[in-house]
Amino acid sequence: MARLTREQVEKLAPDASSLTAARKLARPGPWSDTGATDALLWGKCQGSGRTPYQVSVDLTGPAVKCTCPSRKFPCKHGLALLLLWTANGGELASGLESESARAAATWAAGRAGRAETPARSRTEPADPAAQARRREQRLVLMTAGAAELETWLGDLYRQGLAAARQQPYAYWDAAAARLVDSQLPGLAARVRALPGRLAGRADWADVALTETGRWYAAVRAWARRDGLGPDDQGNLRAFVGWAASAEEIRAGAAAEGRLLDDAWVVEGAHRTDDGRLQTRRTWIRGTATGERLVVLDFAAGPEVLAVPQVVGSVVTGPVVVWPGSGVRRAQFAGPAPGSPAPGGSGPARLVGAGRFEAVFDEAAARLAANPFADQVPVAVRAVVAAGDTADGSWVVDEAGCRLPLAPDVDPWPVMARIGPTPVPLFGELDDGTVRPLAAELGGELVAL
Repeated sequence: MARLTREQVEKLAPDASSLTAARKLARPGPWSDTGATDALLWGKCQGSGRTPYQVSVDLTGPAVKCTCPSRKFPCKHGLALLLLWTANGGELASGLESESARAAATWAAGRAGRAETPARSRTEPADPAAQARRREQRLVLMTAGAAELETWLGDLYRQGLAAARQQPYAYWDAAAARLVDSQLPGLAARVRALPGRLAGRADWADVALTETGRWYAAVRAWARRDGLGPDDQGNLRAFVGWAASAEEIRAGAAAEGRLLDDAWVVEGAHRTDDGRLQTRRTWIRGTATGERLVVLDFAAGPEVLAVPQVVGSVVTGPVVVWPGSGVRRAQFAGPAPGSPAPGGSGPARLVGAGRFEAVFDEAAARLAANPFADQVPVAVRAVVAAGDTADGSWVVDEAGCRLPLAPDVDPWPVMARIGPTPVPLFGELDDGTVRPLAAELGGELVAL
């Protein structure tokens, strides 16, 4: 196995504060019972409590398990153990029969067993009749829910968007709850989130009309779904929240031409957490195909997200592409997805970074192909400029064209990182704003 470098380990950090905390712990003092093999690291890290945290790292992922209560992944203890391991040249002294070693081996064996379980379950025949009944029952519920939403939207438009904006949150929550009962969780989440999106926005009317218009387009498309092609059906299913299983998607990928083998540049990643579900979007670009795809990872409740791909790295192997158009979802298909590309490929570079004029053309083409897409990948040569409180912050290209910076982005660290001169930026066009995710600095693509 190729050993991780310190720089690669640092890029695994979910945020700057986790990396800072991990660096403080990456010394022998807090650690006991540490050890390493070619595939595993283990150790105990003394925290604020009486019992030290048990930390295990599977280097084949890499994947991290820690008994600490942190919801960040990897946590500071896992990062610290990796940093300590790299600082010691891949050596950590401990016996293979220690308590930590046995815990790490048991955990790694369990991970391997869970990875094999889906393959075994696919060999067990399912009951086609039962599957058909469940599918038909869900379709009936979804169709009734879509019809009810269409009626509700008609009432909303008749009373006017200004009146709808004054409605309490309970008004939107009640409509969302009915959509959940109708097996339309994607639409339910959008209905529930809309009043929060409108709060404090001068362009609230544009946002409300655009978003509710998408809902109406979805319910009308649902009524005509049998006449849609596979890609349009895929776009619609993702929007309303009828997710397809990975096994279902993989089943016909090769025959349908949705299995792409390439060297993939990891151009950027963004993680969100609404308290119930953690989501990470990882944007990749094929060096041969030139296509930009998004890899989605989810973790619900107490679960943790998988270790992210390193922004700026190049990973090889086939990916399975979900049915869809405009902005297509993908998932690595190999037994060891995301394995580093062979040496000599050189640093990853950002392709197609120009002015916003070209960005708008590409975004318009993607949205024309998939009007239900929320985030569109963008590559632009620009800087980030922070104005006063009234003016806000902006992403400004070489021609002086500017778009608002996404509200969840702190402009000052980004400005400090990229400087005052326009550089190639990769990010997401989201709700009329730009969210920078990576920049090409010194000939290397780095996360922001």
